[in-house]
Amino acid sequence: MPRLLVIETATAACSVALIDGDTLVAENHAEVGRGHAERLVPMIAELPDGGRAGAILVDCGPGSFTGIRVGIAAARGLSFGWGITAQGFSSLPLVAAGAFAADPGIAEVAVVLEGGHGEVFMAAYDRQLAQIAPFASLKPEAARAQLAGRVAVGNGVRHLAVLDPALDLREALPRAADARLLPAALCALPPRPIYGRAPDAKPIAA
Repeated sequence: MPRLLVIETATAACSVALIDGDTLVAENHAEVGRGHAERLVPMIAELPDGGRAGAILVDCGPGSFTGIRVGIAAARGLSFGWGITAQGFSSLPLVAAGAFAADPGIAEVAVVLEGGHGEVFMAAYDRQLAQIAPFASLKPEAARAQLAGRVAVGNGVRHLAVLDPALDLREALPRAADARLLPAALCALPPRPIYGRAPDAKPIAA
């Protein structure tokens, strides 16, 4: 497998990494909230060799509408300019992979990410990163009901803390460096957005 440039802008983090197989060559990670478009290219340029790699991986979502589009646009532009391939992955198993690496005692996690409009994006995974509960955009009350005793991890867990402070909730953002923890099957998405919920704008009826 060629050296990979990983681009992660689906949430409040702006995160890039160079990985070579299971080895992290370099990373640049910052919690920016907004402003991914201004930060991303300079962060890539600060990596060794200006971030040049044999292929690109980009987070396709779900997450921030704008952040996802910034990352995918950069990945497509660089892949065209460098003459290399670009493929995608989802933020949900990426966060799960990071949680399992940080705590080997966890058997299952529910990833809970900010979804906007008072909802959260949620899916559950086992330690093999098999999805064991379907991806959905849910109101916090519904997400709480579907936790099934699992550890909840992500940047949307604050919505669950309001409902039940006794839950095992762990704040986390996706990190580009954790892409090396993903199996190849989860890194083969086309570089297209996964928005997670239907668009607010509706076409005008004929």
